[in-house]
This record gives sequence, structure tokens and C-alpha cells, in this order.
Amino acid sequence: MELREIEIFLTLAEELHFGRTAQRMYLSQSRVSQTIRAMETRVGGQLFERSSRRVRLTPLGERLRDRLRPGFDQIHLALAETREIASGITGVLRVSLVNFAAGGPGFSEIVRTFTTAHPGCEVVVYEAFPGEALGRLRRGELDVIAHWLPIRRPDLVVGPLLLRDERALVVPAGAPLAERGEATVEDLGDHRVIDAEGMVPAETLEALCPALTPAGRPIVRRHREGRMMEVLSLVARGEIVHPTVASFADYYTHPGVSVIPLRGMPPLESALVWSAERETAAVRAFAEVAGRLGEASSAWPATGSPA
Repeated sequence: MELREIEIFLTLAEELHFGRTAQRMYLSQSRVSQTIRAMETRVGGQLFERSSRRVRLTPLGERLRDRLRPGFDQIHLALAETREIASGITGVLRVSLVNFAAGGPGFSEIVRTFTTAHPGCEVVVYEAFPGEALGRLRRGELDVIAHWLPIRRPDLVVGPLLLRDERALVVPAGAPLAERGEATVEDLGDHRVIDAEGMVPAETLEALCPALTPAGRPIVRRHREGRMMEVLSLVARGEIVHPTVASFADYYTHPGVSVIPLRGMPPLESALVWSAERETAAVRAFAEVAGRLGEASSAWPATGSPA
């Protein structure tokens, strides 16, 4: 009995309809019928009861289905695992987000689609602030990161876009800016922001928060970059404000902060980034999934107003 015949039989056992089975198998209905009749001749008994209204398995057909299905699934699993080994898409893929918002609303679907297509490769997701993430990427401790744009470094590859979102500002709850309900870039001259100089590429840092307000006032940076909960604690204590994106509030909450629109800055983008010299088949496959899902999803561009 050929593998294709078994597949036709098992598909008909699921569909219980010759037309739908033919459609799923990309065959003619007569080919499905001929295959089933040939199998019945070979086993010496009827596998399906047919009438003008319904198709159902006979007890003999049920027994054959139950005995064939585990072995058929094992064959397909063995073939899939062998293809994974041949392609190099195995082991662990280490992915880091500079924060969860940077992964974009489709990040979980990217991981789910990738692991379904490549079951031999486990995806491990970390959160690391930008300076830490880039250092670990260059040392080979991470395979790919979701990073804010722009980033222009000859040793790095910038892959598909993950997020394009409007700007927001995290401020202390109850502060004048929170009461006003919005802020401008000029307002940043009255406050302090996280100090990421030397840790984040200059072009990225300027996009995250410029050095000067439109009127030319310096925006003071203090407190070296850290984990997001550390940043939120600093904001809650009134020591800094934190420029970010509107969807930030979908991922992080703190009773002492509010997230308000930040006017006067263009939308911020994030993308997958990896080391050119350490690019692997798994990294390429992950980026391909991200690019395909990003193109197919209309929900990924600007995600709306902050909560």
C-alpha cells in the first residue's frame, strides 16, 4: 500500500465526503473513489458505507484508520525533522526585545508561525534594554533582536519592520503634564530623560529623544538605561519622564505613572536586527515569517492612542 493511498484513506475518514476529500488532495473525485475501491479489494472488506446522503466508516474502516493514523503521523514527523536538520533550522533561536512594545502587536504570531513551521527549533524570547541587547547580539549571545530604528551599522542587518507607532510620554501620575493630557517636545526641556548615550547608536538615540528641543533648549539625560520596571519607578518618583510609543501602555503598567500623547515627533519604528557575520538559516527563516506576516497584516502600522 502506497503512502499516497493511505493519505487519501485517512483524509476521507476525516471528511466523510468524497468531494471535499478530492479538493483537499488536489485530485479528481473519481481518483479518490478508485483508490478506496482498490484498498477495499486489497483488504478484502468494505471500509466505507456510501449512500446518496452520507459516507461513514465501517467497523473495519475504523479499525484500519486507528491503526494507520499513528504510523502515518510518525512518518510525516520523521520527514519534517529530517528537513529541519538538512536546512539547519534546529536548536534554539534566541530573540530579544528592547522592550515588549518594540516587538509590535504581531510578535506572538510571528513566533507561533515560525515554531509551527520549524518544530525542531525552539524560540526563546528575552527582554533586554537597547544597549544590553546590542552588546549581547555582537557577542553571539543573542541571534536576533527587535530594535528601534533607525540603526545604521555595517556589521548589522536590518530586517523586516515590526512596528510603526505614534509617540507617547510616560509621566508621573497626577503631575501637571498628566493633568494636561498631552505633551510636546518642547516640554522635554523642563524634565529629564533616561541617559542612553554611548549605549544606543547616535541615530537611534536621536529618534528616541533628541538632544535639544525645537527652541534649542537641552534635554537633560540622567540615570543610565535599565530594565523597564526600573524606568517606570524613576518616572513614578518624578525623577524622569520617558518618551516611548502609544502602545507602551498595552505592555507595561505602574500605579504611579500615566501615558500621554507626545506631540511634535514622527512615529517611531522598530525592526528585526541581527549580526551579518552570524546570520543563520534559522534567523533568515524567522525574518521571512516576520516579513510575510507584516505585509499581510493591516494592524501593524500605527496602533492608536495611548491608554
